[in-house]
Amino acid sequence: MIECARIVSRSHKMVHMSSTTAGSAPSAPLPVTKAVVLARGLGTRMRAASPSSAGAPAVTDAAVEAGAKGMIDVGRPFLDYVVSALADAGITRICLVIGPEHTMFREHFDSLAASGELARVTVSYAVQAEPLGTADAVAAAEDFAAGDRVVVINSDNYYPVQALRRLVALPGAGLIGFDRQALLARSNIPPDRIASFAVLEQERDEQGRLLMRDIVEKPTADQLASLGPQAPLSMNAWLFTPGIFAACRDVTPSARGEYEITDAVRLDRSRGTEYQVVPAAAGVLDLSRRDDIASVRAALEGVEVSL
Repeated sequence: MIECARIVSRSHKMVHMSSTTAGSAPSAPLPVTKAVVLARGLGTRMRAASPSSAGAPAVTDAAVEAGAKGMIDVGRPFLDYVVSALADAGITRICLVIGPEHTMFREHFDSLAASGELARVTVSYAVQAEPLGTADAVAAAEDFAAGDRVVVINSDNYYPVQALRRLVALPGAGLIGFDRQALLARSNIPPDRIASFAVLEQERDEQGRLLMRDIVEKPTADQLASLGPQAPLSMNAWLFTPGIFAACRDVTPSARGEYEITDAVRLDRSRGTEYQVVPAAAGVLDLSRRDDIASVRAALEGVEVSL
């Protein structure tokens, strides 16, 4: 397997862009076959015990204790289901952004490759040396992208395959916008957590496309009321064009001291990239806390994994 190189410097990096010769018609976009899975998070909420878990049997899963959410056993490692869904959507090459200490990811997927179980996808790795934020994590996968469009998703969410298929079918950049009521009804995510999810401001252009105008993170009650109940939610399921990598390098740290992917998206959009919204009235499984493990395991029971 080829390991993706981590971006060491945030100051410069050549981005490979496709071009057309003078007078030629623009070529159709190439199919999207690459995905980046962000698995570098510290897993602070997963490692912490919650009030509702008091009195429950002790968790002995090493992945839980390490905060490596994608490797938590929910019948088999959660990332197996995530990777299988990506393969169902047409993805054939996957890059896991991990930390230098995350050997369990390498051991698991390298073992699957050696045994021949990885029949539909290849898995490689990009190392984010420090957890400096989601934009820095995406930047670590620039060599893997190599000028191609890439899907970028979280490692602790299981997204509906049909929504992923619609995302990869876009001609440019975009993201999935999830219906709030569908998330409440069809996910394992409690209402208070959903209320804190980023909300999309969108508009319809002359061609009838839904385009993202802005993204409001951790919206206040007043902001939610202003945007209305129909405003879709973002769960970090993106399709990026090559320009995102320059934006990831150019953003400044947020108030919490991290390089945020949402800030990079705003910068990329200000430079001319349009982000089309894929509406999805569907549920998403979230594995960010210990309390989520049982519900995720139950929801995935019977789901076939094909890697």
